[in-house]
Amino acid sequence: MGTIQIANAGRLWRIGSAAKPVNQSDRDCIMKRILTLSIAIMAVSALSAGAADAKTTYEKDCAKCHGADGKGETKMGKKQGAKDYTDAKVQAELKDEAAFKAIKEGYKKDGKEVMKPSEGLSDDEIKGLVAYMRKFKK
Repeated sequence: MGTIQIANAGRLWRIGSAAKPVNQSDRDCIMKRILTLSIAIMAVSALSAGAADAKTTYEKDCAKCHGADGKGETKMGKKQGAKDYTDAKVQAELKDEAAFKAIKEGYKKDGKEVMKPSEGLSDDEIKGLVAYMRKFKK
């Protein structure tokens, strides 16, 4: 039969074949495990939230030209010459740094602005958008 550990009156108790207090080294080990697990849960939550935020931002600000599917086959995308981000060759040619710069500063082609700079996005949010765009590759 397994043991169950419970906290009562500020002490940790191990319940199994016989109830007894947990010694300090066991308590430290348990607390380290709880802390590690808590940090892991928070990190996964933050990553999931960041991915959701990137998707929301893409759908709100980028999809009108680049398309919800990343193919760039929208009316505005065709007019501006948006690339097909589902194409592995296009993805390979576009470096993360260049994508980051285009999102942050905008993009000009032949002296004409074809993509406006992002407004109000942090560097981490822009990195999230670049990572989201990479998911379109087939």
